[in-house]
Amino acid sequence: QVQLVESGGGSVQAGDSLTLSCAFSGRAFHYYRRGWFRQAPGKEREFVALINRNGASTYYTASVKGRFTISGDVAGNTMYLQMNMLKPEDTAVYYCAAARSDYSSSFDYWGQGTQVTVSS
Repeated sequence: QVQLVESGGGSVQAGDSLTLSCAFSGRAFHYYRRGWFRQAPGKEREFVALINRNGASTYYTASVKGRFTISGDVAGNTMYLQMNMLKPEDTAVYYCAAARSDYSSSFDYWGQGTQVTVSS
């Protein structure tokens, strides 16, 4: 079983950048389709980005496309979310997640979340 631990959240100004990390332990991350989700206060959790198991394909929600980049470090067994040009509407708790299959409609493992706050 894999465990996921996020880090890197914080409070920034609009226009700033931030990089979130998700450390995988228990199994190498390339066994999993990997994703980032976020949940803003009073809203449902929403998809942000995902990368398939071999790292060849990435997908982003429209509101972050061109600003956020999902990537991974094989040696460190860590996934990243580089967030540029942050906006107040990006404020949320960010979660990383892993799915055992590239074809699964859901994610099987979740981190505990890290808070990102963007002020105007």
